[in-house]
Amino acid sequence: MAITVTAGANCTLEGVRASLLVAGLALALACAPGPSATAPWRAITCDSAVGSPANASDVPAFGTAGWKTDFARHCVPLSEITSGGPPRDGIPPLDRPTFDEAALADTWLEPQEPVIVVAEANEARAYPLQILIWHEIVNDTLAGRPVVVTFCPLCNTSLVYDRRVGGRELTFGTTGDLRYSDLVMWDRQTESWWQQATGEAIVGELTAMRLARVPSVVLSYEEFKRAHPHGAVLSRDGATAETRAKTGQGRRYGQNPYVGYDRADSPPIASFFGDRALDARLPPKARVGVATFATPPVAYRLDDLRSAAALNDRIAGRPTVLLYLRGVASPLDTAATALGGDIGQAVLYDPTVDGRTLTFDAGKDRTFTDRETQTAWSVSGVAIAGALAGRYLRPLDHEVTFWFIWSVFRPETEVRPIAR
Repeated sequence: MAITVTAGANCTLEGVRASLLVAGLALALACAPGPSATAPWRAITCDSAVGSPANASDVPAFGTAGWKTDFARHCVPLSEITSGGPPRDGIPPLDRPTFDEAALADTWLEPQEPVIVVAEANEARAYPLQILIWHEIVNDTLAGRPVVVTFCPLCNTSLVYDRRVGGRELTFGTTGDLRYSDLVMWDRQTESWWQQATGEAIVGELTAMRLARVPSVVLSYEEFKRAHPHGAVLSRDGATAETRAKTGQGRRYGQNPYVGYDRADSPPIASFFGDRALDARLPPKARVGVATFATPPVAYRLDDLRSAAALNDRIAGRPTVLLYLRGVASPLDTAATALGGDIGQAVLYDPTVDGRTLTFDAGKDRTFTDRETQTAWSVSGVAIAGALAGRYLRPLDHEVTFWFIWSVFRPETEVRPIAR
């Protein structure tokens, strides 16, 4: 294979090595043997490859210079991974997060701003999206459990995973690359690459390994404090200090670099999403609440709700209730994350308490009431007044995200109309 270096190209030794690496990788992948000329990426099965065309190119569409990753081992077409612009960790993850008490967080965080809420044992933490929008990854330890808190702004996916896999504790960063607009993470221990939306390794030594989900919800800061009055909030000062130490620059927390991105009928950015067909059952960026525990999953279009609602249903043979409450600003709408349109907050619960299935209605004062005991409940699943005061509803496995990214990986999802 001939390598031609044109004027203006990187002619340093490092640049030539990088060119040879990319060219050699492309040749190796193109010529790799396989049964019946099967594409190399199909040799390892993984859920992240659902819907990838069988004849998809395996020629990398991204740079490999400087990586120790085993790019020959992968389970998705390398042509589907594309550069998002920033270099590796150009969007810097937070590795030493510090936290504020609510009294201090109140000085910079508005009640309607969205926060990722994670509760383990007797600890609860809120990770404001006004910070995550600039970092996308927080490596943390909560109640002794190593976790990675992730947010992909382009997909509106807020997911938390256990950082342990195969007996090894990992720490994560951002590759600077995307697949179907979704964040592709990397771990520092093996330099394997991970699909954020699935928690699955798609390239490298750990290909097809999966991170365990850690239960989390996105609530307004106001509702977080209501449910966890002694909870801690990811510190903006600590994030600033760590970011300056890594990059020499700060970040404009509270400002949205994706102004107007979340309009429901607007498609994902074509250069980041590729030529994959969109599932036309819903608008691309319709917000959906998905019962992920079910097979097939069941999705509700949350944009159809204009006021508080309790959706009592049965999914996969079990009773469920989705509680929806207004009062959360979209961080992907206006220039200021606190001033975005109201997108609401939704949590899916098991409505069974003490062996009795409760039926819920939206009540007054931002509460919900069960018909059986007339107990008042918050959207966070806490009984705040009445016969069951102090009890909790158990969240079921679910996710709130944009339709386009959910349907890429779970095209069999049932879209269920909302019956009020």
